[in-house]
Amino acid sequence: MKRITRPPGNRRYALLSVGALLAVTSVSGAAPGSAASGSLGVAAEARAVLPPRSARVGALFNGDLEGGHFCTASVVRSAGRDLILTAAHCLSGDGDTDVVFVPGYRDGRAPYGLWRVTKTFVPGAWSDRADEDSDFAFAVVASNASKGGRDLEDVVGANVLVTGRATGAGDVVVTGYPNVLDTSLSCTNRPTVHSSTQQRIECPDFTDGTSGSPWVDREGGVVGVLGGFEQGGATDDVSYSAVLGSAAAALYREAARFGGSS
Repeated sequence: MKRITRPPGNRRYALLSVGALLAVTSVSGAAPGSAASGSLGVAAEARAVLPPRSARVGALFNGDLEGGHFCTASVVRSAGRDLILTAAHCLSGDGDTDVVFVPGYRDGRAPYGLWRVTKTFVPGAWSDRADEDSDFAFAVVASNASKGGRDLEDVVGANVLVTGRATGAGDVVVTGYPNVLDTSLSCTNRPTVHSSTQQRIECPDFTDGTSGSPWVDREGGVVGVLGGFEQGGATDDVSYSAVLGSAAAALYREAARFGGSS
């Protein structure tokens, strides 16, 4: 249980059509090949680049940049253009309106703005019993006045949520924000099977704060989210994700239907 450390005073938590946007991604395999260039299983500081892909990942803060970042999240495509994905244990599921998402956060700055969470979607199995196979969640963010009232996806783009993908079908890039750093780390490797409902990946230095990190394949599909077994892993060098299947697809559809109406 090393993946989330909220500042004191906050609890810690042990369509296109919607179907089309979900790339649904009920697939049993994927084209072979690397998700991105780079050495497998090696963490490296993410480079500062203009949006696209790296800016789709950001840090979750309490209130503002002074609140400290405690988890990672990423933008997933939706009709409302306002949806992010993270781990369920990063959100309480009962509001979390003090939480802001900062895409592309780096060195104390928010180059693409602060995006306030207005609604969270946490699986019932997580809320009821902290089911590790349900350790994924979505949140809707408000449009941003400082960005001309634009929606999040219009500013930084989005990845596509993929469900039903076979574990280890290809390499993935995992990007997250350790809470001891003011930048993200990225690692490329191929996931392996931990169990029928959990997948694992070897990447060094993914410490507290990296919960919610997306696992992105070479086509820009999110095939995992750091969490699950031991809330993401008991060591810094091995991380986990629940296998994203029908439950994740159903929760996505619920969140995407709400998005754009807030």
